[in-house]
Amino acid sequence: MQDRALVATRKGLFELRRGECGWDIGQPAFLGDPVTMMLVDPRDGTTYAALNLGHFGVKLHRRDKDAEAWIEIAVPVYPLQPEDRKDDVAWKLALIWSLAAGGADQPGVLWAGTLPGGLFRSNDRGESWELNRSLWDAPERREWLGGGYDVPGIHSICVDPRDSMRVLVGVSCGGAWLTRDGGASWSVRAAGMRADYMPPERAEEQGIQDAHRIVQCRGAPDVFWCQHHCGIWRSTDGGALWQPVGQQIRGEVSDFGFAVAVHPADPDTAWFVPAVADQARVPVNAALCVTRTQDGGQSFDVLREGLPQQHCYDLAYRHGLAVSDDGQALLMGSTTGGLWVSENGGASWQAISTTLPPIYAVLFC
Repeated sequence: MQDRALVATRKGLFELRRGECGWDIGQPAFLGDPVTMMLVDPRDGTTYAALNLGHFGVKLHRRDKDAEAWIEIAVPVYPLQPEDRKDDVAWKLALIWSLAAGGADQPGVLWAGTLPGGLFRSNDRGESWELNRSLWDAPERREWLGGGYDVPGIHSICVDPRDSMRVLVGVSCGGAWLTRDGGASWSVRAAGMRADYMPPERAEEQGIQDAHRIVQCRGAPDVFWCQHHCGIWRSTDGGALWQPVGQQIRGEVSDFGFAVAVHPADPDTAWFVPAVADQARVPVNAALCVTRTQDGGQSFDVLREGLPQQHCYDLAYRHGLAVSDDGQALLMGSTTGGLWVSENGGASWQAISTTLPPIYAVLFC
């Protein structure tokens, strides 16, 4: 059972500890600063925190296991844009949107997904970073669109636990991309997804799909779940083909949202946090709920116990839902500072706080 969690917010990084009477919130690190993403490296226990300080730029900090102090390390830096290279986006780091550890056989390797759509790799625990030029220079990248931000961004990085050279990334709006050779080459993997916001003749183009979040089942790595702008999709063949699921819950709640979590051992079990629509990013009927499938998307439970059911306008961002290593505990944070925990797979929830700063990401560790 994991007894520690991290919550990244607009005003600091909060650490939670499980006590005899529930979860306790400690004093935040980086008080007052927006923490956009964090990572606890399972290989050595190192914690990383990405900050976005506006005028002062993007910063990245590292804290070694059992250490008290944070140290500032390098951030990804885009190369100078060639004068003859036309591009719709500036070659400049705007945000670190995702962080992931390399495989168990790759000590020190980290991946970072950024705005404006670049993927970076570090081989030395963040002391230096290199832009993955194979993906950045792919001609299809010119078709990527801004989703939640004005420019494209990489928000999901899934390193295959069986093969560290195999990595799948999710892009808003650019679909899903897979490398089998550690980033030397890439192929788009969004077949089956459909973008209803595009003209009908372009709706099934793989390179413009707005995959809000993609997660991989650790115990069955060929299974991926995707919360898409236009619904929920699932792949059981490593992302080669995606099948739409969840349409049946549109009448009761919605299959629109941003967050998704998958059970670490059971590929048929996944959780989502529905909202009305992109134009109304609030819970349906102002009543917060979590939807759960336990049969691969054939049916969904709507879970409400312990969650506010009146005058609730909370939204969970892409990284605002996490599941523990045993698949029993869930943590959910909202844009209005609500933080809830479930100890029984989402069947019921308890509020930890309703007064935190807006929450960007949550993580068990």
